[in-house]
Amino acid sequence: MKYFLSLLALLACLTSQVALAQTPSTTMADQMRSDGRIYVVIAVLLTILAGLVLYLVRLEKKITTLEKE
Repeated sequence: MKYFLSLLALLACLTSQVALAQTPSTTMADQMRSDGRIYVVIAVLLTILAGLVLYLVRLEKKITTLEKE
């Protein structure tokens, strides 16, 4: 039964991937790329991601020092 459920879940995931692969091209991304705005979007996303990583590293250091006490 567990094998059957795993197989069913895998089949559901593969079916959704096929449906997603057949979407038409995104014109908004092409327009933003041609205008040069896509680089601004990427820069903002990378800044947010770097901020989150920095926050997690500092939080881990604080937690480690509290655990040592």
